[in-house]
Amino acid sequence: MKKVVTFGEIMLRLSPPGFERFFQSPVLSATFGGGEANVAVSLAHFGLESTYVTALPPHAIGDAAVKALRAEGVRTDRIVRQGSRVGIYFAEAGASQRASGVIYDRAHSAISAMAPDAVDWRGVMDGADWFHVTGITPALGANGSEATRRAIAAAKEAGARVSVDLNYRRKLWTEAQARDVMGPLMRHVDVVIANEEDLQSVLGVEVQGTDVTSGVLDVAGFRAAAGQVTSEFGPRMVAITLRESLSASDNGWSAVLWDAEAGTMERSQRYDVRLVDRIGGGDSFAAGLIYGLVTGRPPAAALRFAVAASALKQTIPGDFNRVTVEEVDRLAGGDASGRVQR
Repeated sequence: MKKVVTFGEIMLRLSPPGFERFFQSPVLSATFGGGEANVAVSLAHFGLESTYVTALPPHAIGDAAVKALRAEGVRTDRIVRQGSRVGIYFAEAGASQRASGVIYDRAHSAISAMAPDAVDWRGVMDGADWFHVTGITPALGANGSEATRRAIAAAKEAGARVSVDLNYRRKLWTEAQARDVMGPLMRHVDVVIANEEDLQSVLGVEVQGTDVTSGVLDVAGFRAAAGQVTSEFGPRMVAITLRESLSASDNGWSAVLWDAEAGTMERSQRYDVRLVDRIGGGDSFAAGLIYGLVTGRPPAAALRFAVAASALKQTIPGDFNRVTVEEVDRLAGGDASGRVQR
């Protein structure tokens, strides 16, 4: 069984029922989610040994977050219990012409105060085949940046491959701050995952001839941008997700994968997705790509699996992607009928 480690912040998610506006009724459902936690859950459902590292306060809400991860099959024995706050985000689902909305309340959360040496990174990475983190974790502050650097160094020392989802969040840091921190880390990364906005904001790499809002996608532009990432920053592979935002209810969904060593640019199948919950869509793509590559699937097959996994996730409420390898393979193989399987 392959071992994958992820590191980041898990948050309490509060959402109104269905497609209601915030406090349209005095009810908010409480679940948990967060970039790397979502990846960890997906990989556990795919049958891998999935270890998640974070910091959570030693109180009832922290306990509930740990239990939520364990319930999905994620290993939680490396979670640091300290601090007093679990980060919160409020998520309102959009529909048709009304966009979704997210409000964050994550300042001074337990992980932002966690010292970089609070985790035995060598011990965590012992036997690991893959390590994954997003750009959100170093954006949490100096502690997060240094912990991310140490985690990547320990992963490389252990012989694990490293993937980073750039996942730029302008509410957490500026483009200049992101470039100063993320640029040097790229030299130790094997796979970069991003969308076109992430590439521009975090790495200063523009994608020419593409406008995802209008559905204009120039593969040559993505090929040039991905090649620039590998030549200037070092990663071997660059995966770029392509979301065509037709409305808050309907998106086109596909991706491309550049392999610098092979000199190939793969383009995935495309799905028209009727959105149930788009939050976690990029995380489920990252998990699918990691699963495909770490289990030895060729890049083109890994990309197909990743896009299919992510399309399925966006039909499931909540952050977590609760699907199996069999379900993803069935969709990736061409069965998009939605018929009952007997």
